[in-house]
Amino acid sequence: MSSKIRDYSQLAKDILEAVGGEENVVSVTRCATRLRIVLKRSKSESKAKVAAMPGVITVVENSGQFQVVIGQHVGEVYDVFSSLVKVEESDNTSENKGTILNRVIATMSAVFAPFVYILAAAGILQGSLILINLFSNTFVETGTYQVLSFISWAPFTFLPIFIAITASKHFKTNTFIAVACSAALVSPTWTEITTRITEGETITFLGLALSQTVYTSSVLPPLFLVWILSYVERFLNKRMNEVVRPLFVPLVCMVVMVPLTILLIGPVTTMGATGIANGYNFLAENAPAVAGAIIGGFWQVAVIFGVHWGVTPMVLANFELYGRDSFQAYQTIAVIAQVGAVLGVILKAKSQETRKIGISAGVTGFFGITEPAIYGVTLRFKKPFIIGCISGAVGAITASFFKPSYFAYAGLPGPLTIVNGISADYPSSIWGILIGSAIALILPVILIQIFGYGEDTAKAAGGKNLLNGQEQHTINFQQNNEEMINAPLSGQVIPLSEVPDEVFSSGAMGQGVAIEPSDNKLYAPFDGTVVMIAPTKHAIGLRSNSGVELLVHIGLDTVKLGGKPFTLNIEDGAKVKRGDLLITFDKEFIQNEGIKTLTPLVVTNTQAYKEVIIEIINESKVEQKLLTVVK
Repeated sequence: MSSKIRDYSQLAKDILEAVGGEENVVSVTRCATRLRIVLKRSKSESKAKVAAMPGVITVVENSGQFQVVIGQHVGEVYDVFSSLVKVEESDNTSENKGTILNRVIATMSAVFAPFVYILAAAGILQGSLILINLFSNTFVETGTYQVLSFISWAPFTFLPIFIAITASKHFKTNTFIAVACSAALVSPTWTEITTRITEGETITFLGLALSQTVYTSSVLPPLFLVWILSYVERFLNKRMNEVVRPLFVPLVCMVVMVPLTILLIGPVTTMGATGIANGYNFLAENAPAVAGAIIGGFWQVAVIFGVHWGVTPMVLANFELYGRDSFQAYQTIAVIAQVGAVLGVILKAKSQETRKIGISAGVTGFFGITEPAIYGVTLRFKKPFIIGCISGAVGAITASFFKPSYFAYAGLPGPLTIVNGISADYPSSIWGILIGSAIALILPVILIQIFGYGEDTAKAAGGKNLLNGQEQHTINFQQNNEEMINAPLSGQVIPLSEVPDEVFSSGAMGQGVAIEPSDNKLYAPFDGTVVMIAPTKHAIGLRSNSGVELLVHIGLDTVKLGGKPFTLNIEDGAKVKRGDLLITFDKEFIQNEGIKTLTPLVVTNTQAYKEVIIEIINESKVEQKLLTVVK
């Protein structure tokens, strides 16, 4: 397949135009694979229009966000998109905030997504140190270990500062003020104070007793701090003279927000996070199979709708409170189950294109990112996604009997982070994760070989392709054993079996489709040669350069018209290029004669190929992929 070099700058501009322009954008963030846009008004046609753009996997509207799933190139699109909209200066009053749950999920996504790879990298480093210590009893005593260890823990120790940076952008408040306030929470001096309080000393601020809450590695206290700070700062900016504002707004914000957090916000939100974590832990301890089934079976459903960030505070609270977390152990098994489903499709598929997409998606799944696997393969065929969810549940239930846990946080749980489940104090944990992961990987492969992977439900992308920012014809890809056939005319796509002519509907002439044309021009669907033109000009036979023979019959019984409504733009034996105009016809004349314009397209040498794959689309556009012939 000829490689496409997409112009992601142009894609960002096209997305912005499709969603209603800069004036309709409230905010924009990104995660590993998605561009997450909050819109003032969501138009029903925007979703279909963006989803049809080349370079876009799909579009999900959820959690108050217009989520454009792009894959590994989302950063390139985000950089351009965010430069085109001045979201930090936008007015919040017109934002369609949606339900409370949607706003919570959207906030978690906006806050954690930008630095998730930092946490993932730190988690992998911690897992690597665990693995090294298994083979060396003395490594833990070396300076090398100590340096690498504090490097791996640094992002978690100073997590409130990361949160301050991203949350300040989300809540549109001064980033430096937010960082200053959050840095105070992780100050070594505050840690010393809490140690003294723990030992029984009473310390007060303005007569109010301070709690022993520590804020290193905390999530909700800095998040709520920045949220409330955004209101305090706006209040002060509106009322302070602009001469003193640059100095006294930060001063007042720090003096107000830091004490307010250590006196009230911190203890209350920490109690809330602890309560949620304890609720999950109660289920995991008393009904581990139920917890495993829910997470292993439904985690990827949460990923589809982009709501998976909502569990982050609970997971981090578990590590902070107990030094371990079972949720990520089950989460890993769910991720591996989708990788197994993709592997099953790769082994079962005959289409080289499907296998190629599967391999690419499987690689990203190996790193804990499953959106390409879900949208590109498993959900596209439906059955593999369901099989993956079932396999994830079975694997997690099996693992639950071994009390699995992670002992180091994994930013992106997946195959690479399995070592985070190793602990000398809980030796059965890693065995449970390994056995559950093996089931999750192998079971979907077996089930897909037995039951197949279903039919492709993806709609082909419309609109213009993106090649170096230029308009271009859809690429005729020929690699190994496939050739793509474009739609030769625009219109409604009809299954060949529904054509009211038994010669075509029976499949006796070969496989293909029919199109009810919406215009009056027929174009070349590939590079090749004209091998036949009917004397009455109503039908044309084409042969591609690789040997695919295609018959295009314009209308049914149009032979009766003696060629009157048809104008030829080519001659028999002519060489044609994909997109060349072949025939112009008078659609109204044909219909006025009481004759159907339904146009069958048939691969007449179907028997020479393994498979003719028909794209699942309702409407065709000229130069849009319609058929794929597999040798």
